[in-house]
Order: sequence, then C-alpha cells, then structure tokens
Amino acid sequence: MSSTADLIAALKKELKSAQMTYADLAQALGMAESSVKRMLAKGDMPLSRVDAICHALALDFSDLARRVAESQPLLKELSQEQERAVVGDKKLLLMAICVLSQWTLEQITTNYRLTEAEGVKYLVQLDRIGIIALRPLNRYRLKLAKTFRWRPHGPVMNYFREHALLDYFAGGFDGPGEGVLLVHGSISHGRAPAFMERMQRVAQDFAQQHLADQKLPEQDRGGHTLLLAMRRWEFAAFAGMRR
Repeated sequence: MSSTADLIAALKKELKSAQMTYADLAQALGMAESSVKRMLAKGDMPLSRVDAICHALALDFSDLARRVAESQPLLKELSQEQERAVVGDKKLLLMAICVLSQWTLEQITTNYRLTEAEGVKYLVQLDRIGIIALRPLNRYRLKLAKTFRWRPHGPVMNYFREHALLDYFAGGFDGPGEGVLLVHGSISHGRAPAFMERMQRVAQDFAQQHLADQKLPEQDRGGHTLLLAMRRWEFAAFAGMRR
C-alpha cells in the first residue's frame, strides 16, 4: 500500500509534467493558493483530497497508486517478523514458494490440495506481508528483487534446515539434469569471496532461466532446486581426531 506522502510526491511530479500552476490547482479545487501550497508542502492530506487533485489533473487515482507502488524499491530480504509469519502456516509457506516460482492461482490449486478460496486467502496474506502486490482477478506482482534471498539464519532457513535438508539430500542425484558435487580444499582467505560471487552468479542464472522458461508449456518444465553452499568446515568426526 502506497503511503500518502508517496502519493503526494507523485502528484507534485504530475503537476509539473502537466504544467499546472498552484494557482490553477487552487482554482480547480476551490481553495486558496496558499492553502494548496501548504497542503502539498506538509505531505499529508485525506485520500479524498488526493482523489480530487487527481480529478483536476485528469488522472485516475488507481493508476497513480499503481505507479507509486511499482516504483517502490524491491525487497532483497524480508524482516524476521515477515519470515516468521510465512513459516507460521505450512499452506502459506507453500503459497510463498509457489509465487516465488510465479505460479498462477489455477496452477497452485490444480497441483496442490488447496481450494480456490484458500488460495485467495493466502494470496491476500502474502500481499499484507509484502511479498506480492495483489491485482484484480487474483493476479499479482512480486515485490522481491532478483537478488532476493531468505535470511541466512532467519525463520524460513531454520525451518528448512530442521524439516527439509535431510529430505533433500536423501535423493540419489542420479536423474537427468541432477548431480551433487562435494569438493574440499584449502584456499587463501582472499579468494573465498570471489568464489562466493561466482556462486551467486550461478544462482542468478538459474533464477533468470526459470523466468525465461515460464513461456514454455507446463509439461516441458519441471521443478528443480539448486543448492549452492560454501563455508569453512571440517567434518566433526575428523575434527575429533585432531591432536
């Protein structure tokens, strides 16, 4: 939801673009020019007044609100509270993962035991949390940056460590397009960040490919999970044998 201050800032730009003076606007609103200047400078007014200014500018209020919302910076990370809300309900977590994959509501309810009413309810919750901006006909826009990631030690990653990590590694990784690599080595402290940057680029390539492949028929796509990790680590059984 756009704040009133954001809407007023956008209105000021529209005034300038329309080459409408404060005097012109004051006349359209039936107000004194000084009152209009003071109202815009304060950055706060009733939404009914914002709507009246939009009308004077021949601008639809919903269009203005949409433009402001879409101009907001995308989130690279959620807060602890936002993530806690997501993992508080398994169905909401499922919906969050599905919208990250940009599934439609129809795809979600076709593939999972969720009714349409449940799906809409969870989309509304994701909108309130700030992950999506819900649009008419149950469409949505992701409010997350391409570089978005779950907090490394936040509620979502902790949930997957506890409930999903062993299940993930229980697979054989021997199917088409699957594989697991385990490489150990001693490298300089200065080179480690460079490897992390390269891993992040691989993750971004995977995310970009996911977006590009959304135009393909559903039968030509499959859910894959890419896990990249690197840390200073020694197997506990080995560390226990150190002198």
